[in-house]
Amino acid sequence: MSTAVGAAVTWRRGMRWLWRLLALGVLLGVAAIAVLYHRGTAPAGADSVAAALPAGMRLAASADPVARGAYLARAGNCAGCHTARGGAAYAGGRAIATPFGAVVASNLTPDARTGLGAWTADDFWRAMHEGRSREGRLLVPAFPYAAFTRLTREDSDALWAFLRSQPPVETSTPRAALRFPFGTPLALALWRGLYFQPARFEPDPARDDAWNRGRYLVDVLGHCGACHGARTRWGGPDPSRPADGAELPGEDWFAPSLQSPEGAGVAQWSEDEIAALLASGRTARASALGPMAEVVFRSTQFLTPEDLRAMARVLRDLPQHQRPQTQPPVTAAAARVMAAGADLYRTHCADCHGNDGEGRPGRTAPLAGNRVVRMTPATNLIAAIRHGGFLPVTAGNPRPYGMPPHAGILDDAQIAAVATYLRQSWGHAASEVSLLDVMGGR
Repeated sequence: MSTAVGAAVTWRRGMRWLWRLLALGVLLGVAAIAVLYHRGTAPAGADSVAAALPAGMRLAASADPVARGAYLARAGNCAGCHTARGGAAYAGGRAIATPFGAVVASNLTPDARTGLGAWTADDFWRAMHEGRSREGRLLVPAFPYAAFTRLTREDSDALWAFLRSQPPVETSTPRAALRFPFGTPLALALWRGLYFQPARFEPDPARDDAWNRGRYLVDVLGHCGACHGARTRWGGPDPSRPADGAELPGEDWFAPSLQSPEGAGVAQWSEDEIAALLASGRTARASALGPMAEVVFRSTQFLTPEDLRAMARVLRDLPQHQRPQTQPPVTAAAARVMAAGADLYRTHCADCHGNDGEGRPGRTAPLAGNRVVRMTPATNLIAAIRHGGFLPVTAGNPRPYGMPPHAGILDDAQIAAVATYLRQSWGHAASEVSLLDVMGGR
């Protein structure tokens, strides 16, 4: 009995020490996160981060910082997030959906109480470069500071000058609705520890200035990867899945990968075709729809031809990856589904897109061979049928043709049938679209 009691006492003492060690480890971890949260995060050599780009790499060179900042704001599509529908420009208030809840874009006008009126150029640079507010609070990474951290100080100051020139708008911004614990300082600090480090833009010495200017536009100002890049379950970039693209939270659309020939990769396009799509929203190969139409409408159509061609060079040079075959082989849809889809296509689609999906040159895109039709997942095809396909109004396409929404005409089963017909006709061999696929896109 005494031996058993002694063993029990020894076991309890050992467990107490184990729990103490675990508690100490947790406290050290929390302390480390707290230090990361409170300390400055500028990297060594921070002064060099503020250096301007070489002359040949500068964007829209202008002696007027406000005019230069206006161009940079267009390139970064700042108004896209920071302008609510029907609201004043740059006054914030737009809810941005994330997998962890909604955040609300802040007021960038120089209002002293609700905007950036009390901020300085240094405060603004800190937000862009370090992802911190004027008070040092960590910003939610829905604000793409992971891309903007490589903005030059010169461009940050020009953006600041432009925003200071806007009329001040006093408005109350609703609080973010992030689920616990994702909006807490410790959670944000942990995310930064995993995925973020302040950095500067490093030109590729093997490339010329125009190419490096294009990479600065694509990777930094345009932050294309914020939508088109695959994400981990915690919302960080996932470079292990370059061909996957990403679902757009709160949207019925999918941002296909720029590194996949089955997605939005343009390695086989000419630079003129890529630049034309960014400038006008349409080419013979593709049209900008959904969120990408908004990017063209608000942002890329206003860039100079030189900058568009620089972007085109970079996008064309991105390494292409085949998406891994993780799904079973495609099986032919049931004859009744194909018959129903064919009948719906003839009734609702053929007048514009042609009996064989050939389209109408200069008016409607061909569906035969169209990779949006064949893409996996079929999210964008379903969204186009349901919500319509509206191209942006641009100087190069001032009166674009648009496809009306069919959500009030076709029910979910009919949308699934016509989408399946498109994906398995004219030589296409894509998977069937189920009723659940359509319902899941709501």
